[in-house]
Amino acid sequence: MARTDIGPPDFRTMLPEAIRNNYGKWLYHEILKPGVMRHVAEGGGELYTVRVGSPRLVSIDFVRDVCDMADRFCDGYLRFTSRANVELMTPKKENVDGIIAAAKALGLPVGGIGDCISNIVHTQGWIHCHSAATDASGLVKSIMDELYDYFTEFKLTSKLRIAVACCINMCGAVHCSDLAVVGVHTKPPKVDNERLGKICEVPSTIRSCPTGAIRKNPDGDGLVVNRERCMYCGNCYTVCPAMPLADPDGDGLAIFVGGKVSNARKAPMFSRLAVPFLPNNPPRWPEVTAALKNIVEVYVKHSRKYERLGEWIERIGWERFFTLTGIEFTEDHVDDFTTATETYRSSMQYRW
Repeated sequence: MARTDIGPPDFRTMLPEAIRNNYGKWLYHEILKPGVMRHVAEGGGELYTVRVGSPRLVSIDFVRDVCDMADRFCDGYLRFTSRANVELMTPKKENVDGIIAAAKALGLPVGGIGDCISNIVHTQGWIHCHSAATDASGLVKSIMDELYDYFTEFKLTSKLRIAVACCINMCGAVHCSDLAVVGVHTKPPKVDNERLGKICEVPSTIRSCPTGAIRKNPDGDGLVVNRERCMYCGNCYTVCPAMPLADPDGDGLAIFVGGKVSNARKAPMFSRLAVPFLPNNPPRWPEVTAALKNIVEVYVKHSRKYERLGEWIERIGWERFFTLTGIEFTEDHVDDFTTATETYRSSMQYRW
């Protein structure tokens, strides 16, 4: 078959030799210590993986540093996981300690494999996204500083995945992570009717709203927003800069719990609302980090071996979860959306 430049290249051409030679022939793997794993193949071949946490904002210097590590110890190969961990793989056991020492010399933590917290997957936040209700990089840094030991040591009963999304569009994996932080807007967009007709296409702006909350002003020129219909998604601001959504007093964060992608023991699960609203207090977000740490500590104390956060909650019941964590159950936990199911156990989303 003729080669073309259409579509992605064959991934097998990018695999390290040890993986390419033993592809589909691995017998088992074992976790040797935090951040270090060994795979053993049918023919006796071995592959050692060292997982390193990456910074929230990656610079060219960082990329060069990890590439230098890959050149020194891994024949020039490395990979980034879906949660932004850096994995350096080598068939030589004697290289493992060198990789760990080189990572620590750069100030990078080694861990995140097995019963640990992995790197936090997150969205763009204030640094890039126009609809963000909170920052991403600063918030994630604050969370990981608080939970650092859970990345580098085996302190959990099972793996724990954390995600951050800066608005309810949820570009991050918040719907399928054990713990998730979501930035929330609580006020509808402000319509600047003086600028609207000059910089926005009015029909497109009206059609951009998924709930039909935007319509022409019946009493004059411009547009109006029906607050009861608005879901604060920011789609209108995407197409019309004259409808800003961010508000320093109304923006905050919500915490979701219990999601997972894995189908081990139980089917994949969607995360559900635990804390409806916390204030947006950069640069360290103390209320958010304290709430997350509390949930993690309660989970560690009461869960069973290999039990994911959502599985633990299902076993003990939501009432017991709120009692143990001390989180107040309020009317904001009850979803009154027209297509929502009737019981709290089946559906939890936030409303305002």
